[in-house]
Amino acid sequence: MKVEQYGDSLDSMAGVEFYSGVLCAGFVNAHSHLELAYLKGAIAEHGGFASFAESMGRVRGTFSAEERLAAIGEADRVMWQEGIDVVGDIANGATSFPTKAASRIHYHTFAEVFGLRECNLERQRELLNYPNTSLTPHSIYSVQDAPFREVCQADCDRPLSIHFMETPDEALLYRGEGSLHDWYKRVGFECDFLHYGSPSERIVACVPSERRVLLVHNCAISERDIEVVMRHFSTPVSWVLSPRSNSYISGIEPQSVELLRSAGYNINICIGTDSLASNWSLSIVEELKMFRNIPLAEMLQWATINGARALGVEHLYGTIEVGKRSGIINITGVNLDDFALTESSRAVRII
Repeated sequence: MKVEQYGDSLDSMAGVEFYSGVLCAGFVNAHSHLELAYLKGAIAEHGGFASFAESMGRVRGTFSAEERLAAIGEADRVMWQEGIDVVGDIANGATSFPTKAASRIHYHTFAEVFGLRECNLERQRELLNYPNTSLTPHSIYSVQDAPFREVCQADCDRPLSIHFMETPDEALLYRGEGSLHDWYKRVGFECDFLHYGSPSERIVACVPSERRVLLVHNCAISERDIEVVMRHFSTPVSWVLSPRSNSYISGIEPQSVELLRSAGYNINICIGTDSLASNWSLSIVEELKMFRNIPLAEMLQWATINGARALGVEHLYGTIEVGKRSGIINITGVNLDDFALTESSRAVRII
């Protein structure tokens, strides 16, 4: 692909194609779980976070290996067709790697470490044999203190992707309250990290200030959370929003975006789709439709260059420039008078 500017009329030039809509660089899906594509429609909507987590454990074993691989392949194909160039993908096992190896999408895989009784750290280290893979803790509520610190303080040239404040119950857990606390008490989980006092304080106590971090979901963040995190890190922190997943699980609207936009720091907002276990599709455009009053030009930055920066691939993706690998996407169904998405807006890959 050659990118250049042309000052004269293009109407009479042979081979020129015209598109109705908005052209932009290929999208970056900063947070997804490709390996869970087989769970599309398998978990009921709006059951709340604790119910969703418990349901995951019940239904995961009811699908064959063939069903899982077919769903993973189809999800990868659709993401490419709908304009996604890059994915920050979570993996708990090796199931999705054959699809990734053959894909035209660039994947950075985060091998997710978790466990309150028995940590899967050694098993996840085996996934580091696959390209573009690094370790990350699942969240601030699902990993005991020692393995959390170990993962956060090793391989500091690689990014971390941490589920963060997806629900108010994450903060309540540190106070001995809420549905997470009640669930853990019921099943006998004991947490050795509650002395940090809050999720944000745990992040800054355990993650080196120079490390690149993606904080994912952020539904229940406060101004204090943003201040604590942003004052600690010397590198840009990426705040990844997945509003349709939050709506699917708990019916939460993406209200925290206004806190991030007005925080007064160099906030890098990104977009992720989460998984088909907690979403109706892996469409970036459908995620952007959830932000009803934010300028489209700003949101397209979230979905392109901001995500590329978060994953450390901004030199290759995120903008249409000479020497980059970004695809070109046409977003149709845009209200060009107001430069806004409509219900009929769709993304179609051109290149």
